[in-house]
Amino acid sequence: MTRIAVLPSAYLPSLGGVEEATRHLALALRAAGDDVEVWTGTEDATSYPTSQVHDGITVRRFPMPLPAAHPSAMVQFLPGAWRTVRAMRKSLRSFRPDVLHVSCFGPNGVYGVFLGRTAGVPVVITLHGETLMDDHDIFEHSAVMRSCLRVGLRSAAAVTACSRFTLLDAERRFGLAQGRGQVLFNGVAAEEGATVPPSAPGGLSEGRLYVLALGRVVEKKGFDLLLQAFAMLADRHPDVALVVGGDGRAMPALRTLVDELQLGSRVVLSGRLSRTEVAAAMGAAQLIVVPSRLEPFGLVVLEGWRAGVPVVVTNRGGPPEFVHDGEDGILVDPLDVRALAGAIDRLLGDPKERQRIGAAGRNRVAEFAWDRVAEQYRLVYRSVLAVDACGKQE
Repeated sequence: MTRIAVLPSAYLPSLGGVEEATRHLALALRAAGDDVEVWTGTEDATSYPTSQVHDGITVRRFPMPLPAAHPSAMVQFLPGAWRTVRAMRKSLRSFRPDVLHVSCFGPNGVYGVFLGRTAGVPVVITLHGETLMDDHDIFEHSAVMRSCLRVGLRSAAAVTACSRFTLLDAERRFGLAQGRGQVLFNGVAAEEGATVPPSAPGGLSEGRLYVLALGRVVEKKGFDLLLQAFAMLADRHPDVALVVGGDGRAMPALRTLVDELQLGSRVVLSGRLSRTEVAAAMGAAQLIVVPSRLEPFGLVVLEGWRAGVPVVVTNRGGPPEFVHDGEDGILVDPLDVRALAGAIDRLLGDPKERQRIGAAGRNRVAEFAWDRVAEQYRLVYRSVLAVDACGKQE
């Protein structure tokens, strides 16, 4: 049995890809016989730490302040940071993890790397595309975060990433030694949502046909490109609507674009959906579109495959590493809006093609089951601990 403290950048009840990935990885590791806790950040600076139990797994939350790069900010930062370090060391003594696993590097990574180095616990870092897709572009604006990531990647016992695309960015911009990292694709809960009956999101009449897109409503996710593509084909498919599920800072601009394109009666901006609502909406969709300007992996693709629904996916980033164009999905450059419209139009006009591609995707889901993904991480942990044991013996 290995004792693993997983340190994600965010966790439940927040909703997002990292939160879901951490939850399912923790559950799969526990099912395999390991002991797992989740340590994550909180904005509440009054308790060190708060402790809860989700799905039978202990979740500890710590304030994780970071300094700005000037002396006065450092003076304000140090007392809070020291309290957090003491609290994390106390949890370290209580849980006694064999490995600290930082998932999606942020303040969690800064504290996790420091804790591992000072306590002699090996650290595994998993990159989820945060260097490319952070909503606030923190690695562009923060010299502190860039420096901390470089130190973390250099000192980590192992580095994994959700795609080769993500790994190459770490090599090019953040000093990861070439060939040192390895790709471990994200997983999907193969049976989750299986008992949820398909149904359209609120705002659509029962039985209305629709194209579905899901994710954070930010510029990089390319929902504006999808709206432009949909406007090109809307007259050819008057019975089909477009649903965008999610929320984010680009939502006002998206609403404005809907009005400019005169698509108000054809587009539903449903806001954030729960996991159950996502499963229901996917099951009833004609097809799912991932129009990102940049996509480190594309968890929505796996969820679409699970639902047996065909996917049209960006070719910019990680998806070409696991999607087979024309077989289990359609790859397209979303910046070529006409090509994006053409791919959607092609599938909407060909039910047999939709069925073929949807079935092929569904057949791929078992490859990404969380028990398989967790076993790959367990091999990483064993390798790290074997090297660590050799080092201690010497």
